[in-house]
Amino acid sequence: MMASLHDGNLLASPLAGDMILLDPAFGTRFMLFVDTEEEFDWNAPFSRTGHGVTAIAGMARGQAYFAAAGVKPVYVTDYPVVESDAAAAMMGQWASDGMADIGAHLHPWVNPPHVENVNAVNSYVGFLPEAVERAKLEALCCRMEQRFGERPVVYRAGRYGVGPNSARLLAEAGFRLDSSVRSRFDYSRQHGPDFRGLPQNPYWAGPKRTLVELPLSTAFTGMMRGGGERLHRAAQNMGPLAGALSRARMLSRVPLTPEGIAVHEAIAAIDALIEEGVRLLNFSFHSPTLEPGHTPYVRTEADRTAFYAWWDAILTHLARRGVGSASLAELLAAIPARAEACKAA
Repeated sequence: MMASLHDGNLLASPLAGDMILLDPAFGTRFMLFVDTEEEFDWNAPFSRTGHGVTAIAGMARGQAYFAAAGVKPVYVTDYPVVESDAAAAMMGQWASDGMADIGAHLHPWVNPPHVENVNAVNSYVGFLPEAVERAKLEALCCRMEQRFGERPVVYRAGRYGVGPNSARLLAEAGFRLDSSVRSRFDYSRQHGPDFRGLPQNPYWAGPKRTLVELPLSTAFTGMMRGGGERLHRAAQNMGPLAGALSRARMLSRVPLTPEGIAVHEAIAAIDALIEEGVRLLNFSFHSPTLEPGHTPYVRTEADRTAFYAWWDAILTHLARRGVGSASLAELLAAIPARAEACKAA
């Protein structure tokens, strides 16, 4: 396989030599990425208008909780949030205090330049024309530099929407790490990317292999989990079988998120990933979930109480398994010097 096929394409499986072996002293750790974005109606068509940035109080409460737990979140942040004076000041202070890191998150429908039609197909920035993806990335990076004093080095595409040019464009823009690949998920029926078959552990991407890809963590759990992705894919192709297997706790696909995932499912997923040899567990959720009424996952104050109870249980289990939190700096320090650009294999 020619290395050039992988120069920009984050939908292609990495070569064997692209896999990253973290420093053994790093152990098994976890990180938290927060998709920090505007609030909007998740059931409505995409729109450039009609959104808000009002979940600031919820974000402040969440940051206090995670800081007390010794967790340093990475807030991957999109254009409307960066444009909010209150949000930018609050997050900038967290970064200055060394309590959080700030990365980039791109929702193309609200990120200039506004040159594409707004629809579901164009909601995946990695599938837009290369020049448009590049221009939107640059607009976001420049605005973040104005707001926070430096360009971001961490990225997650909105809707996980990376594509065939994304790794190259991210490397050109100065990013060091991407966390857009949602391994074991396929969004092609929604006009989006297909991440099936991609790894759970980090790997090098981009033309010169200077970009680290850190996939979101997803496990298969249940008595039939040994069948893994192949069995899950076959079950999905057989109509209701996948749901039946999940309800029977025979085979479930479980991402590491408090959004829609029960505590017992997440604990089973943590244990399964550790057994697979995954060295870095990558948790995530959306920032509007921190304030009731903005996402399907936290509609009421009782839901928010349950959200924090979920984290209490998960952090307790991680500590029991000897899995501590890792900051962005600690992760990057545990990555050995990059591989040389791959030659034809």
